[in-house]
Amino acid sequence: MSVVVVKLGGHALDGATDLEHTLDMLASDLASLANSGTHVVLVHGAGPQISELLTTLGIPVSFVDGLRVTDAATMNVVAMSLGLVNQQLVLGLQRRQVRAVGLSGVDAGMVTATSKGERWQRAGDVTHVDTSYLSHVLAQGFLPVVSPVSASVSGELMNCNADAVAGALAAAVRADALVLLSDVDRLRRDPDDPNSAVASATVEDVEALMASGAIRDGMTPKMHAALTAVTAGARRVVLANGTRPGALANALSDARTGTEITA
Repeated sequence: MSVVVVKLGGHALDGATDLEHTLDMLASDLASLANSGTHVVLVHGAGPQISELLTTLGIPVSFVDGLRVTDAATMNVVAMSLGLVNQQLVLGLQRRQVRAVGLSGVDAGMVTATSKGERWQRAGDVTHVDTSYLSHVLAQGFLPVVSPVSASVSGELMNCNADAVAGALAAAVRADALVLLSDVDRLRRDPDDPNSAVASATVEDVEALMASGAIRDGMTPKMHAALTAVTAGARRVVLANGTRPGALANALSDARTGTEITA
């Protein structure tokens, strides 16, 4: 079974116009992949939507080292926000004749996580992936749309980073590709210099860029996910600009404009 895992960030879904535009582009690319016999797993985030709802409810928004501090109240909002985004994606794809079904890391024990540490409370690291139910859904011809809300071994909801969940799933299913749809065209040796963009990189290259500080902010979890995927079974990772027409199709073609990362 040929499988591609796609991670779609919450920023791409921030606003009705953006959502409809993103869904139009995605549905076209997904139809082409389905016709070629490729199965797709779509993992999504909801960062802006979570922060907006927390602010509306008067719950403090707090980050430590770029990671959301997730107490019990915040976890409830995380679950609500991601659940809404999940349903919007599923509904929008179904309206475009894509056989989408909504899942989360909690379903069938797909993703188990543990706390990153006391400072982050229920912000979690992925510790185990069970893809048995996911494989069943794919074999039935459905496209799973996966929220990164997961569960701890003690049965608590956990807030996992969507990039991390996508990377872990891509590794577990030995995906042909993990496509990280971002808002930049390529990975850069200097994040402030577009002319330093690279078309391809190895695990060693990425590790060196991380050590030098060239990979920072929102690119950091994406590259951690890339390393997880390609060192544990995925054939390649492609970073692409998800705001461009045909982003997914181009990321997987020979004419791609993003960055390909391999072992």
